[in-house]
Amino acid sequence: MEAFNFLEFKITDGIDIILVALLLFYIYKLVKGTVAINIFIGIVMIWGLWKLTELLEIKMISNIIGGFMNIGLIALIIVFQQEIRKFLLMLGSTNIGNKRSFVKHFKFLKQDLQTLDTDVPAIVAAMDKMAQSKTGALLVIEKNNSLDFVRQSGDRMNIEVSQPIIESIFYKNSPLHDGAAIIENNFIVATRVILPVSDEKNIPLRFGLRHRAAVGITEKTDALALVVSEETGTISYIKNGAFILFKDLEELTQMISKDLS
Repeated sequence: MEAFNFLEFKITDGIDIILVALLLFYIYKLVKGTVAINIFIGIVMIWGLWKLTELLEIKMISNIIGGFMNIGLIALIIVFQQEIRKFLLMLGSTNIGNKRSFVKHFKFLKQDLQTLDTDVPAIVAAMDKMAQSKTGALLVIEKNNSLDFVRQSGDRMNIEVSQPIIESIFYKNSPLHDGAAIIENNFIVATRVILPVSDEKNIPLRFGLRHRAAVGITEKTDALALVVSEETGTISYIKNGAFILFKDLEELTQMISKDLS
């Protein structure tokens, strides 16, 4: 049968397999931890069944599944619009000329590329202290997707993360307290950053621009965001465009550490 011609393996076939594997890996990274992960797994299973029926020449079921896959393409674009935007943003925001920025997207191949672990306890302690004094704050922690496209809107910094530094940045009389601060590899790399504001209608009205900005940046990238409300003094943890609930600061520290690992 012609379907078994795949046994004639070529070098280009190996390259094709590697590229497809990388594509699937990045798609999985983008949808991991979101509702879309279940849809992604379902699509992979249906696609695998489709190819199996083609291989075994089970024509009727193969045609049915093939028709479903073709017609459902537009629906998939609608369902995965946030994830597709993240993927394109990741590609577009990669600075090819910057070796560190480019290689960072492939850090899953070598975990040693991240030289410093983010000091999550210091970050949470600073957020707690500011929450007690109702000092508004917005912190964004960079993961895989580059934040260069928003970092340029603020003031560049290169300060190692510590509780006093974070508190001093968002002190009400500080010239740096407006906007967001961005953390990368345990360094505060920018302050007074202007973030894209989410137009999501489901965000409760009690949340202001800080929270909408945190939702906006986590919708468009895989970054994590922490917000202290100036009105209520509550701490919000946001990722993938959603508010993540936690019962105490210890659980919040564990959640952030896990999401950064």
